[in-house]
Amino acid sequence: MSKEKRVLNHLDTIHAIALCNLAELTGGLMTEVTLPPSHRWIPDGMQVNYIKKATTDLTAVAYPLTPIQAGQSIPNKFVACIEVHDQNQALVFRAEINMWVTSR
Repeated sequence: MSKEKRVLNHLDTIHAIALCNLAELTGGLMTEVTLPPSHRWIPDGMQVNYIKKATTDLTAVAYPLTPIQAGQSIPNKFVACIEVHDQNQALVFRAEINMWVTSR
């Protein structure tokens, strides 16, 4: 995420909700490519931690809390973990998004 005026708050840092939107985008993309095409998902809750002011461009990375192994049944609840780092590699934000998963 680029540090642009449209995502800044009155402190000239990335707005908290912009960080949440970045987390949902990143976590959703990871969930989409992790689950088989026979399943769909929707977020049903998010826990966030604002660790440090976000004052630079940001990089978000998502990973599953519990990886799904080949041949394993798909759980109804899937947790996407997201970490957001600034350009100095400092962790600024962390989120866990609970995804509700069903077959199509």
